[in-house]
Amino acid sequence: MNQTTFLSTNMYNSMANKYRYILFYKPYNVLCQFTQDTPTRTTLKDYIPIPNIYPVGRLDTDSEGLLLLTNHGQLQHRLANPQFGHKRTYWVQVERIPDAIALQKLATGVEIKNYLIKSAKIRLLTEEPLLPERNPPIRFRKNVPTAWLEMTLTEGKNRQVRRMTAAVGFPTLRLVRVSIADLTLENLQPGEWRDLTTEEVKILKNLVFSGRHPRRRSQ
Repeated sequence: MNQTTFLSTNMYNSMANKYRYILFYKPYNVLCQFTQDTPTRTTLKDYIPIPNIYPVGRLDTDSEGLLLLTNHGQLQHRLANPQFGHKRTYWVQVERIPDAIALQKLATGVEIKNYLIKSAKIRLLTEEPLLPERNPPIRFRKNVPTAWLEMTLTEGKNRQVRRMTAAVGFPTLRLVRVSIADLTLENLQPGEWRDLTTEEVKILKNLVFSGRHPRRRSQ
C-alpha cells in the first residue's frame, strides 16, 4: 500500500467513523426537532443528548414511533427525498371498522387536495397490536368501535396517513410508525434511543446507495 492509498483509506475510515445513526422511539406530544418553539414544548433535545444530528423525515407531534436521526447528510437527503421512495410502516387506530371498499381505496390510492396518493399496502389487523399505552390516552367516543390498520407507504406527504383515512371516512385516532425500511421499534420503549448496529448501518447504506436513482419524469 503506497502513501496515497494509506492516506485515502484513513480518510475514508475517519469519515465513516464520524457518522452517527440513531433510532429513537418518539413519544406522543414530542416536537420532531431539537429547538423549542415555545418554552413549554418537549423536543428531541429532552431525550437525545447528541449534537449535530437531525431527523430523517418527520413525525407529527401527535404521532408516535420510529425516528431515524443521523449526521450523514447524503443518506439523510436520499431517505427524506420522495423521489427515492422507501417503505415506512404504520399501525393506525381508526374510528369505526373500515369496510372492503375503504380498504381498497386506501390500497389503490386516494386523492388529497388534487394529488393522487401512490398505492399502499393496507392490512386490517385482527387483533390490537402490543403497544405501550399512550399518555394521554386517545379519546374514545362512546359506543363507537375502533380498528387497527397496518399501512405501508413509500412516500411521506404532510399528515398523509391521517388525510388518507379521513378521505375514506375513518378518522385516525392514534398513529405509530413501527418501521423504516428494515429498521423497527424492537426492544425500544417510548423515549428510548440506540445506535444502529454495524450490520444495520451496512444494510441501510446498501438500500440507499445501491445505485438506484429516481425515475425521470417523461418530458
